[in-house]
Amino acid sequence: MIELIPAIDIIGGRCVRLTKGDYATRKEYGSPVDMALMFRDHGFRRLHVVDLDGAKAKHVVNLRTLEEIASKSGLTVDFGGGVKTDEDLRLAFDAGASLVTAGSIAVTNPETYLKWLGTYGPDRLILGADAREGRISINGWLEDSPVQLTDFLTRYMQAGTRNVLCTDISRDGMLGGTALPLYKEIMRAYPHCHLIASGGVGSIDDIDELESAGIPAVVFGKAVYEGRIDLKELSKRN
Repeated sequence: MIELIPAIDIIGGRCVRLTKGDYATRKEYGSPVDMALMFRDHGFRRLHVVDLDGAKAKHVVNLRTLEEIASKSGLTVDFGGGVKTDEDLRLAFDAGASLVTAGSIAVTNPETYLKWLGTYGPDRLILGADAREGRISINGWLEDSPVQLTDFLTRYMQAGTRNVLCTDISRDGMLGGTALPLYKEIMRAYPHCHLIASGGVGSIDDIDELESAGIPAVVFGKAVYEGRIDLKELSKRN
C-alpha cells in the first residue's frame, strides 16, 4: 500500500501553498499546528513539513513552528527547507524532525550531503530531487541548476541514498495530475528506491494511479486544503 504523507508548507509561521513554487502565488490556510493535529486526528502518521522561508533565506527559519508541530502532534515529521549546514541539520533534528530532506546542498556542496549520509545514515535523510524541465532546481526553486535529474539520482543512489522526494515543479499546486511517467522511469532505473512522489495530486484517483504503478509514497496537500480530496475518505486507506 502506498504511504500517504500530508504536506505542510510554512511562511511566516503560517500554513501556505504555492503554485509551481512561485512565492507570489501564496495562499494561506491557517495554523500549521492545527493542520498537523487535523491530519493526526484522521489517522495519518507522518508529515512532510517545508520551511519556505528557510529555503529562500538559505538557512532554517521556522524552527519554533517545527518544534510545535512535532511536540503537539506526535507525528513522524520529515522536514526540509534551508538546511545548508551541520548546524541547520542538528537544529532540525533537535526541534523534532525524524528525517530531513536535503536537496540544494546536494547540488551546491556534494561533500556535505555525503558526509551527512555517512553520519546519520540513509534512513534519516531524504534526497530532494525537485526538477524543472529535467534539471534540478535549488533554493526554494528560485534557481535552476545545470544538474540533470538523471545524473543527480544516479550519483546519490550509488552513494547509498534510499529515500528520494521527487517533485515535477511544473505540476506543483496545479491539481492536474502527477508526473507518473517520470516516477515509473525512476522506479525502473532504481527499483530499491523509496520514492516519494510530489506535485500535482488533485484527486484520490491520482493517488490510486501511483499505487497501481508501485510508487512507494506520495506527498499531497493542496487538494485537501481546496476540498478536492475528502480527508475522511482518504484516511480509510491508511
